Parts: sequence; C-alpha cells; structure tokens
Amino acid sequence: MAANSSSTGSKSSNSGGGKQSGPSAEQVVATFQRMRQEQRSMASKAAELEMEINEHSLVIDTLKEVDPSRKCFRLVGGVLVERTVKEVLPALENNKEQISKIIESINTQMQAKGRELTEYRERYNIRLVGEGEGETQGQSASSSRDNEGGASKSGAGVLVS
Repeated sequence: MAANSSSTGSKSSNSGGGKQSGPSAEQVVATFQRMRQEQRSMASKAAELEMEINEHSLVIDTLKEVDPSRKCFRLVGGVLVERTVKEVLPALENNKEQISKIIESINTQMQAKGRELTEYRERYNIRLVGEGEGETQGQSASSSRDNEGGASKSGAGVLVS
C-alpha cells in the first residue's frame, strides 16, 4: 500500500507542477467569458445612453418651438418639479452633452476591452464555436509568433461556445 500512496503522491505533485506553469483550460475559459460579458455590458450601457440622447433631442426640439415663459414639468430625482421652458432647456442641453461625453468614454473603454480580448484569444489560442476554416489559417501565423514567446501550439487551444 505504501508504494501505491507514494505513486499517487508523485502524480498529484506532477499535476500541481503543471498548474503552476499557467492557468487551466477552465480558468482560461472563465476569464475569457468574464471579459466578453464586461464588453457586452459596456455595449448595452452605450446603447441605453444613445436612447437617452435621442429622447433628450426630441424634447429639446419640441421645447425650442414653445414659448420660453410657458411652464413645463421636469422629473428631478424622482420628484416632478414645475419650471419654465427657459429654465429647463439649458439644463436638458447640458445633460445631453454630458451623456455624449460618457458614451465617448464607454466607446474607448470598449475598444480597449476588445484589444484585450483579442490579445487574450491569441495568447491562449481560443477559438469560438462556428469560426470558419479561413480563420484558422490566420491563427496559425499568429500562433507561430506565440511560439517565439514560449507558448506551445501543440493542441493547447481552447474551444469556447
């Protein structure tokens, strides 16, 4: 029995040594999925803010045609407040500009996240389900660059659905 326990002990130490060289396939997939989800949430937030800009534009265009002394109502922090058009119009235009700046910021973050995802895919040779054969030829060129960096091409790819 002692021989069996020592051989299993050496096997577990070998597998432990393999984990130290890099993350497991499950960890790679989990990290990749998390990064993709972050990018998707940024995209949905940008789309939501684009809709808000469209709403602001519609209201601004409508209020420009109205008498500036006319009263209007605005929702501020969940409270409906009575104001005049001349008070509300500049605030709406300012809000629209601020939302546009936020969208620009989110778009730059999404581009950075896209670059990070691409680098991660190339580093761990991740292929998505449904990718064409033409893309694997392009990946072979990029994987040869990875081999120079110490990564191995021999079946180390990860398939992600």
